[in-house]
Amino acid sequence: MSWNICVIGAGKIGQMIATLLKSSANYSVTVADRDLAALSALNKQGISTRQIDVSDEAQLTEGLGGFDAVISAAPFFLTPKIAKAAQAAGAHYFDLTEDVAATNAVRDLAQGSETAFMPQCGLAPGFVGIAGASLAAEFDEIDSLHMRVGALPLYPTNALKYNLTWSTDGLINEYCNPCDAIVNGERVKTAPLEDYELLGHDGVEYECFNTSGGLGTLPETLDGKARAVSYRSIRYPGHCDILKLLLKDLGLEHRRDLLKDIFETALPRTDQDVVLVYCTAKGMIDGALREKSLINKSFARTIKGQVWSAIQVTTAAGVLGVVDLMRTGALPAKGFVRQEQVNLSDFLNTEFGRLYRAGDVTEQNKAA
Repeated sequence: MSWNICVIGAGKIGQMIATLLKSSANYSVTVADRDLAALSALNKQGISTRQIDVSDEAQLTEGLGGFDAVISAAPFFLTPKIAKAAQAAGAHYFDLTEDVAATNAVRDLAQGSETAFMPQCGLAPGFVGIAGASLAAEFDEIDSLHMRVGALPLYPTNALKYNLTWSTDGLINEYCNPCDAIVNGERVKTAPLEDYELLGHDGVEYECFNTSGGLGTLPETLDGKARAVSYRSIRYPGHCDILKLLLKDLGLEHRRDLLKDIFETALPRTDQDVVLVYCTAKGMIDGALREKSLINKSFARTIKGQVWSAIQVTTAAGVLGVVDLMRTGALPAKGFVRQEQVNLSDFLNTEFGRLYRAGDVTEQNKAA
């Protein structure tokens, strides 16, 4: 059965999602946005578009009529409004948000709903939750699960060793908001930029530290089962110290508008990027203490004659992989659906999840 999809948001991720859907025989796609220039560029690629002002609830609900599913690639603060309109239109709902409050609003809407609500799709939260839950399930008793994700420039040149690759608002949320975690068996909120660690992969050294939103609902799922669960962002060494100078010493954590302006003025965007997913779990298997790691590394690539960044590909593949699983009946079609309900192998075998296999999905096992 084919699905008719509405993608809300004609930005970089929305464009990638639409391109992948258009190339599939199982979907038809329409992109909705209020920006006519962005829609016109998609029209030139043969992608159907619809001008909709998301702030107009009546127009939004009417505009979503007739679609099987809605994917929100819009800013996180629009999430509750779009999810509510999708419900009113009788469509399944998916989004990419890392924002905890927006996710809670979607969860409330999902109660008793006749359609499915699956927020926090994409990369992190999203694929990393699927990968982490899959890793944890391999243990008879899970002790710890640490998930780390970085979307990084291949060729860092500035002091931050960073380029903008996705939403600036989402990036600032990660750096400033409290982080969900399990510490000593208790669900807690931890401070961003803390729990610093260094790690290496393929001869490159990285740093990691707490950031908000990446765990999704995993702390709930592993509550009472794991002693420690965390999510950390991967950066090149030196990035965290400069962030602490900006956010703490200069007080820009209280001036997010100014911080956004600084980032968008001073940090160029790049399509020459790499996305690294590095999950590690420890626990008991057959009476022995074991450690396992799952690593995925993805690069920018050419799809349909156009170069797409690694963050665009992995984010779009993350949400479309779970959309495909729901379309084929592998996921619940009603109520709130979590990322950790997705089987990793099933996800990687979807037409979109295979894009992660085009990176490097490996497992490393060690006896502790």
